[in-house]
Amino acid sequence: MTPRNGEAHSPVNSHAHADGATITAVRFTRIRDPFTPRHDIHMPRVSGDWSLIEICEVELASGVVGVGETIIQYTWGGVPRDAVAKVVGQNVFTQLWDDSYGCGLQMALWDAAGHQAGVPSHAFFGKQVREVAPISWWCLDFDEDEWVAEARLAVSLGYTCFKLKGRPWRDVIGQLEALEHVLPDGATIDMDFNGGLANAGFAVGYLKSLERFHQLQIIESPIPQGDVAGNVRIRSQTRFAIAMHYGSPPIMTTMHEDVCDGFVIGGGAAALAQQSQVSATANKPFWLQLVGTGLTTAWTVQAGAVATHAQWPAITCMHIWEDDLIVKPLVVEGGYIKVPTTPGLGVTLDRDAVSRLQLADQEVFPVRPRRTYHLAWPASVRPGQLTIPSGSSVIEGFEHHLFRAYDLGNLPKHPHGITMKQVDHAD
Repeated sequence: MTPRNGEAHSPVNSHAHADGATITAVRFTRIRDPFTPRHDIHMPRVSGDWSLIEICEVELASGVVGVGETIIQYTWGGVPRDAVAKVVGQNVFTQLWDDSYGCGLQMALWDAAGHQAGVPSHAFFGKQVREVAPISWWCLDFDEDEWVAEARLAVSLGYTCFKLKGRPWRDVIGQLEALEHVLPDGATIDMDFNGGLANAGFAVGYLKSLERFHQLQIIESPIPQGDVAGNVRIRSQTRFAIAMHYGSPPIMTTMHEDVCDGFVIGGGAAALAQQSQVSATANKPFWLQLVGTGLTTAWTVQAGAVATHAQWPAITCMHIWEDDLIVKPLVVEGGYIKVPTTPGLGVTLDRDAVSRLQLADQEVFPVRPRRTYHLAWPASVRPGQLTIPSGSSVIEGFEHHLFRAYDLGNLPKHPHGITMKQVDHAD
């Protein structure tokens, strides 16, 4: 999975398919894909509106059309409009490795190239090493009964791994107790704290209290990733595998200090190839994290097909939207998706869905309502620590406003029995 001199290091002879490979047009359509009911309750809490999606189509002289997508307000790279002028008139096979083109355009280029050459997109990455790719279910922090309902749905759809968000305004122990008897044998949980455990002094003790949950296997970013000594301490004093986003701290520091067990990898094709190779050299597993619908999930499976250390289940969140935007859904069996063998991404864009979901004004996005969060918790005792007195708080804004209140130490983290009521305001 290594780009060489700006070209794919792969067995595909792109020169043999050069006739008709000139890019003649690039088109964009912006849509709003609603969230499924439970996710619709909670996703407005995040700072960006993930329901806004830009579909990109790349047409070649041969008539081939490649497709891609960008989650407009949550992406590793938006598509700059000057990129269109850069690619039109060029041979598609020469444009695959330029990450500056952004998510949707690059994905569409790879899809078009695969169709033009008659091969799956992964053939341009390198040698295929797996025929099925692991994938995980994803949930923001939900109420306990909602997590249980999501877990049951996920299991019914073939998932065996669950990435969940551990938030200081939630009773994570209560949430895990609710899930404990719902998940089948062999199911695993990754818990992402996004740095919310603050420091090793608090994190070690708290994570030890979670060690009794045998399904909980991986902890992602328990404290800020730049705290090298703190993360090393957490890794050495708890049983969990520690996952960190690649690049923070700098990769040489990460390797020298052996600060984590594996990585979260994302970005464009060149970044994926480079990060994958470094991880493999260090013998560190990783999961691919590329958020999007069925289109992005197919792209992620293509990338994972050639990455030896993409051994942890990938995160794409494709199940949070009502429509996966592809004609034939990707099937998860035993926690894995089969790597498509048909050309390009291996999926077909559902153009009827795109037409139905298209924004009336392509330049105007819907405005989300103002939201307040009403938190309340009873008095409780945390093992080995002082009693947490009962209390309440009201915070306005998005998730990062909630985090700020906890990061400053103004509120107790993970108190037993805490509740959160969300109130939307029309003004």
